[in-house]
Amino acid sequence: MSSQPSIISLIIAALFTENFVMVKFLGCCPFLGVSKKLDTAMGMGMAVTFVMAIASMFTWAANHFLLEKFNLEYLQTIVFILIIAGLVQFVEMFIKKAMPSLYNALGIYLPLITTNCAVLAVTLLNVQNNYDFIHSILYGTFAAMGFSLSIILFAGIREFISEKEVPVPFRGFPIALITAGLMAIAFMGFSGFAI
Repeated sequence: MSSQPSIISLIIAALFTENFVMVKFLGCCPFLGVSKKLDTAMGMGMAVTFVMAIASMFTWAANHFLLEKFNLEYLQTIVFILIIAGLVQFVEMFIKKAMPSLYNALGIYLPLITTNCAVLAVTLLNVQNNYDFIHSILYGTFAAMGFSLSIILFAGIREFISEKEVPVPFRGFPIALITAGLMAIAFMGFSGFAI
């Protein structure tokens, strides 16, 4: 097993230097689709954070105790998707019962967490980087918090822009894409923080 990175460098990488949305460009569908309102973006961020953190834990255990033990590593993607799908169903049922307004606001994007490439990517990167159990959970949690940070900042900017006079050709989705591009450039500035 390769040496594990320090906790601080793992957190900085997951939040900023390897941000899934702004640097790796994963999870862009919910990022663009659920970021029109700040409260909806926060709800999606919390749901993704929960799923990514718990998926990191369960997929590490499944890989370590089942797939590697029986030389079934070639089934990682299928097994990980099944674990993620089960977790998303749990989150969807909870949000539907506990917060029906958030459930309605998230709409189709909530079940789409199952196919969110950022969630699958974090579980596969945990295996690829040979992270132990603690590092897997930390990377999954802080990668999800990086996703949440991105979507919440983006939603705040979009709400601010919606109140301003924007030239007609840039209204709506075009200004959102320009804003996302500028945010991605800003996140590139964090690349010097690697420890």
